[in-house]
Amino acid sequence: MQNDNSKFKSEFKQRLYNWVLRMVRLIASLPKEVISEVIGKQLVRSGTSVLANYIEAGSASSKKDFINFFNHSLKSSNESKVWLTLLRDTNKCDKNELKWLLDELDEISKILASSIITMKGKR
Repeated sequence: MQNDNSKFKSEFKQRLYNWVLRMVRLIASLPKEVISEVIGKQLVRSGTSVLANYIEAGSASSKKDFINFFNHSLKSSNESKVWLTLLRDTNKCDKNELKWLLDELDEISKILASSIITMKGKR
């Protein structure tokens, strides 16, 4: 039986993966025009980086390295919020899906930020 911490990590990794999958599907549905393509390319980079850096933290060589991966993940999350907000405000795709992606990303960001604070021992 998994302890609570490893269960949370496993569920969080799955949650991140599901968020990235839905984000990628949203990007694939964007109109084929310059603005959507540019924002979509930026979003795919930053959005997939949230998950990739979280996964990379698992093979960090030190606590400092581990925290750095979480920091990169959080920064990518913040960047992704910008691109999603621009898509929302320019009416480039489904508002309901964008709302879900932004709300979920906000929760993901809070978890990452809280984890960083805890790892740094500031709580």
